[in-house]
Amino acid sequence: VKPPRSKKRRPTFRRLLKTSGVKLENKLKNRTLKQQNVAKKQRKEQKKLRAAVKDAAIRTPRPLETYRNRPEEEEEEEFLETLPTDMMEEDDVQQMTAMARQASFITRDLSACGPVHGGKKRSADAVRSYEKVPRKMVRTEETEVIHLLPIKDQRGVVPQSVERGMTQQQRLVRLKMASLTAEQRETLRVQKINDRKLVIASLGSAVVSDPYRNIKRVKELRGMLMESDPSVAVTVRKLVMVSLMEIFKDIAPTYRIRPLTPEEKAAKVKKETQQIREFEEGLVSQYKFYLEDLEQTIKDWKQQKKKRRQAVGFDSYRGLAEVSVRCLCSLLLALPHFNFHNNIVVVLVPLMNDADKQVSQMCCDAFRNLFQQDKEGGASLAAVRVISGLVKRLNYHVRPELLRTLLSLRIKEVQMKKDMEDTAPTKKFMNNKEKRKKLSRMQRKWKKAEEKLEKELLEAEASESKEKKIKLHTETLNIVFLVYFRILKKAQKSVLLPAVLEGLANFAHLINLEFFDDLLNVLQNLIQSGVSIHLDPAPLQRDVLNIDPLNFYSQLYRMLPRLHAGAPNDDIIIVLRCLDAMLTRRRKQVTLQRAMAFVKRLSTLSLHVLPNASVGLLAASRATVHAFPRCDLLLDNEVQGSGFYLAELDEPEHCNSQNTALWELQPLQRHYHPVVRRLALHLSHGAPSEGSAALGALSRKSPAELFNAYSVRDMTFNPPVAPPGSKKKVHTSNTHTHTHTHTHTRTHTHAHIYTLLN
Repeated sequence: VKPPRSKKRRPTFRRLLKTSGVKLENKLKNRTLKQQNVAKKQRKEQKKLRAAVKDAAIRTPRPLETYRNRPEEEEEEEFLETLPTDMMEEDDVQQMTAMARQASFITRDLSACGPVHGGKKRSADAVRSYEKVPRKMVRTEETEVIHLLPIKDQRGVVPQSVERGMTQQQRLVRLKMASLTAEQRETLRVQKINDRKLVIASLGSAVVSDPYRNIKRVKELRGMLMESDPSVAVTVRKLVMVSLMEIFKDIAPTYRIRPLTPEEKAAKVKKETQQIREFEEGLVSQYKFYLEDLEQTIKDWKQQKKKRRQAVGFDSYRGLAEVSVRCLCSLLLALPHFNFHNNIVVVLVPLMNDADKQVSQMCCDAFRNLFQQDKEGGASLAAVRVISGLVKRLNYHVRPELLRTLLSLRIKEVQMKKDMEDTAPTKKFMNNKEKRKKLSRMQRKWKKAEEKLEKELLEAEASESKEKKIKLHTETLNIVFLVYFRILKKAQKSVLLPAVLEGLANFAHLINLEFFDDLLNVLQNLIQSGVSIHLDPAPLQRDVLNIDPLNFYSQLYRMLPRLHAGAPNDDIIIVLRCLDAMLTRRRKQVTLQRAMAFVKRLSTLSLHVLPNASVGLLAASRATVHAFPRCDLLLDNEVQGSGFYLAELDEPEHCNSQNTALWELQPLQRHYHPVVRRLALHLSHGAPSEGSAALGALSRKSPAELFNAYSVRDMTFNPPVAPPGSKKKVHTSNTHTHTHTHTHTRTHTHAHIYTLLN
């Protein structure tokens, strides 16, 4: 009779994963045991030394004359060799054991046999001073502990590990490498890299071609992250990091993998289902280990740590860390639905505030793209929570770019409607022609009822999805405003204030009306306190409250003369945005006196700023003239009403701007910049849309676009300066022609001077 076949199943990959925790504990235990073994060896050496000293005190010493003519070192060695080691008595052994248990045994006098803290004087026959110096331990070969999977027997789980030292073959390889020339070593290095590339390619192709069967190959590929050859370690690790990133992006499913319940594990399933389960468990496990490797690489770089027997130097850690950050950023965007996405967020958010600008910019761009492409809202909410915690933990000492990433959040109504349309569940139904062709009369009847039910289910699902999205967006918005209000309350002089005000202007239409009074008071106090603020205040009120923010208009009107052609020329772009929001878009709530006062002051400001700023300000004046046609009174010399124009008064409503004229347009028509001349001529003719004074293509660009188009940031003149003409003098009796030629020559002279100065 055949013996019954054992029903014990071989351990699956899932069961082996359970031993990972035991493996880590064994690793710590082995490290502790190794330290204890070293200490034990030292104690043994000290014990032998004390035994020799004890016997030396019993034996009759040799005459000193025999050592008189010998060097001191040879004397020590010969003296120790003559000491017997087999004459230890039992009482001496007990005494040495008791002394070894005391804490100060190593530091005390070896010749003393009394208590540790005894006050006895040294005896006359004390051993020499060199006997007190501990003997140097014999250097053992540096070994590497390799932890194996544990086994289980009657005693329980037994850890398994082996020690591997440097073999004779490895020593020969090192000696051979040292004998090669630089060119030969480089050739050998290239050959090694090519070999590693072939291995990486073969493993990656096997996994991608059949991930359900070859998921174990991912572990082999991940093992190459521990490349030990110093000549190729950095390159190989970078290649493996990028390859694993692409593999996980390719084989990861479009859903989150949840752990199986005990009931599901105990239930019998089909072979295909079991294969899918093993694949999912292996994928999640290897993906977790891969993310941990990337995180550890970044931590080692930040903490300047170097592991023992590490084949990568400190200088190369920066490159490995940058590749790790790039891989995490790519996975953040590619797999927002997959497992451990929140863990990636937790790792990358602190790096947004990193001192390394390249790493910080990389992470900020990744989160900006995540906010822009997140149509569900869950990933954005998780990121905003971590950002809020980081800002609070660092006491608001963060980079402004970190807060500016919040401007990319998709929490506006227009974007929400579009996202709902894109993410709504859809299903294609059969039309009547297809039904008549493929179905019978009774089947068509059943199909009609089935489609009606499916449509109702889709509508219910879409409604539920909309409610979920609104809930996520509301929670996200609350956290964002909480960050903004905290900074306004506690860090009003922080560098974060411009980013906060820009965010409030961007999401102002979503702020609860209960906060408007307090918010406007805070903004008013900031302006009056002299804090430099770059804010577009109009969206705070537009289409929400029917109020007149006169104080903001007065403050902006007061700050315009402070702008100049120096370094703060970038403030012009903020002024242009404010003018567009406060005058053009709110023309129904702005008086004509206020509009004309701004046009007059903008024309005056255009005389002493850089050419691109003059272009932007004149374009803003043109937009105001179109919004308020009665501003053409400024082109007439006749006085409208009583009083005089008070240019020094900082109240646009009471400066009598109707009693002045835009005389600044006349000198601006002789400006060295051709676009400034063209805009000045256009405004002096009343900003017509047709005719010789029309702008043509320039009229289709906004003031901000014109400001950026003609920027002199790169020290270039746009449009290019025409080459100087002929030096021959042209004699003519026409005074007007002579004056025009003189003006044209002076314009080119100004242009050349401007080019040289910049």
